[in-house]
Amino acid sequence: MAQPSIKRIGVVVKPHQPDALQTLCRLTEWLSQRDIKLVGGPEIERERIEHQTGCAIESVKEEALAKTVDLMLVLGGDGTMIATARMLGDIEVPVMGVNYGGLGYLAEFPLEELFSALEAILAGDYKVQERLMLTVELRRGEELITKNRVLNDVVVNKSALARIIEIETYLNNQFLNRFRADGLIVSTPTGSTAYNLSAGGPIIFPSMNAVVITPICPFTLSNRPIVVPDDSVIEVRLMTKNEEVALTLDGQVGFPLQAGDRALIRKSNATFNLVQPANRNYFDVLRDKLKWGR
Repeated sequence: MAQPSIKRIGVVVKPHQPDALQTLCRLTEWLSQRDIKLVGGPEIERERIEHQTGCAIESVKEEALAKTVDLMLVLGGDGTMIATARMLGDIEVPVMGVNYGGLGYLAEFPLEELFSALEAILAGDYKVQERLMLTVELRRGEELITKNRVLNDVVVNKSALARIIEIETYLNNQFLNRFRADGLIVSTPTGSTAYNLSAGGPIIFPSMNAVVITPICPFTLSNRPIVVPDDSVIEVRLMTKNEEVALTLDGQVGFPLQAGDRALIRKSNATFNLVQPANRNYFDVLRDKLKWGR
């Protein structure tokens, strides 16, 4: 199937990235030679970039950025990629992550491969992997507190000084378990190598149609992680009163919880469409990040 023509590329930049200005300037010049426009969100300091580099970059409102581009380019690390995934909303524009450090789980292109990778992408020589995202609704009684998407995980966890908490979990309205633990993680395959892995959960291959539920430091050691189909509706209820507990989305956005609050978690209609390098595979990244064989 032919790849769509790319005429506008959106850019998201990790805050306080010292090399970003020069990269953006080089990008603007390189793309303009190919009649392609580089567009940034409001966090792009357009006037400062133009003043320091002489390169003009168009900026639009964040909610309009994904709707107006054919490819999203993220200059930063995995954290910036995760924030971008939530920012995209329902828009399934392909996303290319350029890492300023080593290889990332999501930002897989090193900076030195930026222009060669873009050349291949413009020629249609690239692959896109659809990553599962979750929709989470936080409800307090009949009130909807928030509705968000996550790429990595939904976490219920206590503060440093709180006692062990109790969390009831349901799968498709069927009672699963009442966990007594420091918290609970509901993770996508993408997030399986994040907090889930630290809590003893399994690594799930990114294209698997699955979600993992992992207790954090459970009181009963037989409470183990459980992998469930990604079309399941997962309900998590906080049962403990008078403790400081939060619902955290992708480790970046948090909401304080009260006893009786319910988080309803289901598969999102939208996927995160990740542009991947042709010369690497998922196990390259795992070996690099987890130091396998060293």
